[in-house]
Amino acid sequence: MGKQAVLEVTDLYKNFGKLKIINRFSLSVFEGDRHAIIGPNGAGKTTIFNLLSGLHKVSHGSIVFKGQDITGFPPHQINRIGIARSFQITNVFPKLSVFENVRPVLLSKHNVRYNLFKRVSKMEKITRESLAILDQVGLLEKKDVPAGFLSYGEQRALEVGITIASDPEVILLDEPTAGMSIEETHKAIDLIDRVTRGKTLIIIEHDMDVVFSIASVITVMHYGTVIATGEPETIRDDPQIKKIYLGEK
Repeated sequence: MGKQAVLEVTDLYKNFGKLKIINRFSLSVFEGDRHAIIGPNGAGKTTIFNLLSGLHKVSHGSIVFKGQDITGFPPHQINRIGIARSFQITNVFPKLSVFENVRPVLLSKHNVRYNLFKRVSKMEKITRESLAILDQVGLLEKKDVPAGFLSYGEQRALEVGITIASDPEVILLDEPTAGMSIEETHKAIDLIDRVTRGKTLIIIEHDMDVVFSIASVITVMHYGTVIATGEPETIRDDPQIKKIYLGEK
């Protein structure tokens, strides 16, 4: 018996009025895959993430997660069942400390609300887990620093920490190295490799060095649809894809 898809997307369409953004998009992601989605600007990559995470409603088609049809689920419900995402633009709370950016995710994960009578033991557990997440992403020593004071690369690392804090089974990372220097990009690759081990990763990325460093499977999009899916070597050696998407020297 072959591997079962943890995420199965079938004939997905997304229209904004008369404008078709996603057109018959299908994708199978298997447990443990590191699946990159690439394509030019305007191909519809971020729209796919918005559909998978519930931010946009599907016009037609289905999204199935571990055998459950989650088409139309709202974002909070999708997060609770095990799918979490980052955003293309840094999405942290700049005036809150690094620790305070991560802790609310753990509070939600453990169904704890702010009140005067919360159990001390549970709050201690949440604090330990929050600090462990910060340690994973290399920000433990800056736990009390306002997030707005972090470097750009550190803010992106914090966002990865926020994304993994709910302990999702599937992690969606949207352009995690966008705007980074070469040194920051190398650190980000190491971080992503480390924190997503044992998880299923779907990543949107323009930097082909990042894609080929991380991905085990690559899907190429063009005008809202899939034109190729395969192992990195297959995609790299495809003359048409090389010419249009990866560039030729």
